Amino acid sequence: MLLEGTLLKPNMVRPGADNKAPCTAEDIGSATVRVLQRTVPAAVPGITFLSGGLSEEEATEALNAINNCGDKAKKPWSLTFSYGRALQQSVLNEWKGDDANISAAQAALIVRARSNSLAQQGKYDGSGASGKGATSSLHQSNYTY
Repeated sequence: MLLEGTLLKPNMVRPGADNKAPCTAEDIGSATVRVLQRTVPAAVPGITFLSGGLSEEEATEALNAINNCGDKAKKPWSLTFSYGRALQQSVLNEWKGDDANISAAQAALIVRARSNSLAQQGKYDGSGASGKGATSSLHQSNYTY
């Protein structure tokens, strides 16, 4: 196996959806980085996270916290996103299948893409939280692939 040609696509480490205890983006970031440091070889070039049912904004904040957590020298991988739902939900909410809403949907996509690009750099400031549906949970109970 050639580890240098591998990308991992995991969820972030976080409590289960039914857990009621508070959990911050920083909690998710530190737990995720700790697990990666203990299990993923440095030869793996990148880890592309799924949103795991987090809202668009929660997923972006958690990615930002992951990239701001700890010493960068101890995170030899590119830590970025591979979201589907957490990149497009607010876009779909704007579009609603109506061609008249295409411009608004495109603008919403730019907001989500820019927010996640900044989070991948650890520079996200929360500016993408205002989109329609950006803070709505994407969790689906009993969802199976």
